[in-house]
Formats: sequence, C-alpha cells, structure tokens
Amino acid sequence: MNIARILTNPDNVLTAFVALVTFATIVTVARPMLGGQNLEKRMKSVATRRDELKRRSRQAMARDGGNAAASGIRHSDEGFYKRVVEKLNLKTLLEDPKVVEKLAQAGFRGPKPVSTFYFFRFAMPFVFAVGTGFYLFLINGFGMPTTTRLCATVAAFVIGFYAPNLYVSNVASKRRTAIMQAFPDALDLLLICVESGMSIEAAIQKVSHEIGSRSIELAEELSLLTAELSYLPERRQAYENLARRTNHPGVKSVATAMIQAEKYGTPLGNALRVMAKENRELRLAAAEKKAAALPAQLTVPMILFFLPVLFVVILGPAIIQVQNMMAKK
Repeated sequence: MNIARILTNPDNVLTAFVALVTFATIVTVARPMLGGQNLEKRMKSVATRRDELKRRSRQAMARDGGNAAASGIRHSDEGFYKRVVEKLNLKTLLEDPKVVEKLAQAGFRGPKPVSTFYFFRFAMPFVFAVGTGFYLFLINGFGMPTTTRLCATVAAFVIGFYAPNLYVSNVASKRRTAIMQAFPDALDLLLICVESGMSIEAAIQKVSHEIGSRSIELAEELSLLTAELSYLPERRQAYENLARRTNHPGVKSVATAMIQAEKYGTPLGNALRVMAKENRELRLAAAEKKAAALPAQLTVPMILFFLPVLFVVILGPAIIQVQNMMAKK
C-alpha cells in the first residue's frame, strides 16, 4: 500500500516526469558531442550484404558449372527471437509482405531484424495491455468505471500492435532526412569523379568514403550500391534497390537517370549535373517549408510559456506599487 501511495502521489509523478524530461534534454544536447557511431563500424554492417551477394554469385556460377559446392559466407539468424518466431509461426500469423523493404529503409538488413520485428510485434500488445491493466486495476484507477478501464486496456493492446511499425517508420524517416541532407553534395562529388575519367563503380566507392563524415547513412547506401553493382546479375536492379531503400523521389529520379544513361548510352555527366541541381532545389524547398511552419508551431508554446512571464514582468512592479499605496492608506 505504501508503494501504491507513493506511485499515485501527484507530487512524485510530477517529479518523475520533470526528471525524465530533463534527462532526455541532456541526452539530446550531449549526443552530438559524444561522436555518434563510428563510420568504420557502420561500414562493417554493409559487408554482410556484400558477402551475401558474393555467396549468391558463387552459387550461381557453381550451378552453371555443375559444381555442387558453393563457397561463401552464409549469414543466418539462430537467436532467441528466431526460435520464438519459428515455433509460433509468427511470419504466417503476422505476415507483412513489405516488412523487409520497410526494415531496409530504416537501415536494418539481414534475417535477424525480420525475426526481431515479428517477435516484438507479437509481444508488445500483451506488454502494453498487461502494464495498462495492472496500473488501472491494481494501482490507480483514477475513479474510472470498470468499462472505461477495460477500454483503456484494449486501446493499449492496439497501440502495442502498431508500436513496432511506428518505430520502424520513425527510424526510416530520420534516416531518409539524414541521407537527403547530404545527397546533393554527393552528386556533385560523383559528377567530378565521373568527369575526371573514373568508372561509375570507382566513383561511387570514392564518394562513399568522402561523404561518410557528413552522412554515415548515405555512405552506407553508396557502399551497398557498389557491392550490388559488382555482384547482381543486372545493374538496373542495383539502382532500383537504392531507390527502394531510400524511398525518396530525388533518389528515384537519379536512379532512373543512371539506368537510362547506361541503357541508351547518354552522357552520365549531364544527367548528374541536372539531378544535383534538382536535389539542391528539393533540399532548399524542404528547408523553406519547415521555416514557414515555425510560426504556427510556436504559437501555443508562446501563449503557454512566454506570455504569462511577460505579463508578470510588466504588471508585477505596478501591482507591488499599488499594494504599497493601499497599505499606506
């Protein structure tokens, strides 16, 4: 009972909320100073996809040559999540045909993220529902009737079912933004490399190393594009995979231009120059759109936080002076 009284005390709840907000603010401010993730570690994750493509290429060559033994590195998932997913047959129960594409857009590649996604999509509804029901029925029901508490528990169950999708979508959106902030500069570097006489594979590999200090996500995608250009049977498929992973119209237009340049033999430099200009305009338009939305977004915070303080500063001395005059009378 003492623990329940402490947890339901409004002062303690407010203190915990303020502490959580303060901690989140400190982490947000200090995160850029911590150096973020190392580029070399992120590049090692791309090697997984490169080894998989190499393995498939060698297997195809072995089948064509009649050789049964195909060398290469096979990446599999044998963890706890994989065993639970297979035992409960969650891939069939919670089938999502676009889950691999969504995870790739968020930067999660390979079989392990797929098993992890299905596991949490199955477990999170029960976790949310049990947590909400435990709090409302055993700790503090806020005076709500039983029907309302049951509805809140069912709503928590539904929210838990969609929580993994929301998380993946949020990560993919942030990753897409980070890529597009540096993509026009990468196109400029790629244009310089191509016009200097480098092949497209060597140019993309060079740009991926140079752009890593600006955007690790874009460096990953370009390194993966280089691997797919080397091992996939059709180069068109590599460009389409890049457009599918980023899911941005600017990257899709560049991929289409590069496919057409290789198919029809048109100069790649002219296409890259035009695409770089268009992507710079898209980046500028996105910045202008965000700046134009700031006044509307700042209206409510200004009303809630700035105006009361301003009224206190302006009217405070006048109120004190009036009180002093009334006290003298």
